[in-house]
Amino acid sequence: MSCTNCGTGKPNGCKSNGGCSTGGCNRMNAHDWLRNLPIADMDSVCKVIEVSFSQGTRKDFFRNTSLQPFEKGDLIAVEGVSGFDVGEVSLTGEIVRLQMKKRNVKEDNPEMKKVLRRASDRDVDIRNQNKAREPEAVIRSRAIARQLKLDMKISQVEMQADGRKATFFYIADGRVDFRELIKVYASEFRVKVEMRQIGARQEAGKVGGIGSCGRELCCSTWLTDFKSVNTAAARYQNLSINQTKLSGQCGRLKCCLNYELDTYLDALQHFPDNCDVIQVAKGNAFLIKKDIFKNLMWYTLPDSNKQYPLSIERVNKIKALNQQGIKPEELEPVDVTSSKPKEAEPEFVELVGQISLRTLEKADKKKKQQQQQRNQRPQQKNQGGQQQGGGQQGNQQRRQQGYQQKGQQQKGGQQQRNQQQVNPNKNEGNQQRPGNPNQGKK
Repeated sequence: MSCTNCGTGKPNGCKSNGGCSTGGCNRMNAHDWLRNLPIADMDSVCKVIEVSFSQGTRKDFFRNTSLQPFEKGDLIAVEGVSGFDVGEVSLTGEIVRLQMKKRNVKEDNPEMKKVLRRASDRDVDIRNQNKAREPEAVIRSRAIARQLKLDMKISQVEMQADGRKATFFYIADGRVDFRELIKVYASEFRVKVEMRQIGARQEAGKVGGIGSCGRELCCSTWLTDFKSVNTAAARYQNLSINQTKLSGQCGRLKCCLNYELDTYLDALQHFPDNCDVIQVAKGNAFLIKKDIFKNLMWYTLPDSNKQYPLSIERVNKIKALNQQGIKPEELEPVDVTSSKPKEAEPEFVELVGQISLRTLEKADKKKKQQQQQRNQRPQQKNQGGQQQGGGQQGNQQRRQQGYQQKGQQQKGGQQQRNQQQVNPNKNEGNQQRPGNPNQGKK
């Protein structure tokens, strides 16, 4: 799966933001299932380790002469072409012997290169600087090959860690005379040039990608042996010969066409041979397809487009009759209707329960009425405030009128008092005359 540092956020590992779901950062790795086994004899310990370069696109074996304890994922410096190279340890221990046996590499091979040391910070910096030159080298090398009019395609350029050697991987249909090209590359990039021809499937494995199945390409994750794929594999599996559907990212037929081919070939052994055409009274029946799961053979008649499924026993019987010169009246097709009882379709059930449209309409009406009432309340408040304002104005007017009347009455009373003060005797004489008996006696 993906590396431990590729979970979320910005990873510190392969910098793919967790996209390597099936091994994009550790592709072509083998699971070390012998790792936890105890070591019985130190003298018989495997002294060879497997080292991967360029994120697993290239792997090689190196001899650990000093028996340094390396773990998977350690960066080490190994012998290169007139220099050194930096790679990552992918396998150690007894599992390396099984991988060497798989690739026909002998452990005592004298030409096997050695491990120098653990990679220092300076070694890693030099490697990163030279790796940064690879994209520009690819563009420039393609332009040079086009100028020399060579029928080839530069797929990838791999620089050695110390920058003294460059490997150019190219694709070509035939042989290419690149003697002049090597001279130009050597003078242009100032490195020792190695040309290595690869196929379209190997290029797809180096580049990587996502297949039509939604997973990463098999050639870039685990597939190492590329077997030839023919259209016959598609015919055996009753697949339509459609080039766009049967082709992979490399433009060739998909490697997965071979995965189930053996199963189909074993199942097709029970089917009769030379039964592409059988004769009946209505005419010749032509074979359309073979169903290995139901052991049926489908035929069509020339007068109709209908397909008739026949059992293997029936086909053998018709074939035997035809060899005797007898044509049966009918094909007697098999009824392929499924014996499973049809499930009754469930009735329509409202997922919202017993709620109907009428109840929903009533609820909408209630909401509208409540909203209207809420809108009317502030209007009534405004009108009430205006009425209250008008009543206050009327009260003020009445008060002013009352004050005016009171003022007039007070003025009139004061005038009367002033008049009484001006003629006080007159009033007194008028009052004393009828009521003074003593004055009349005198």
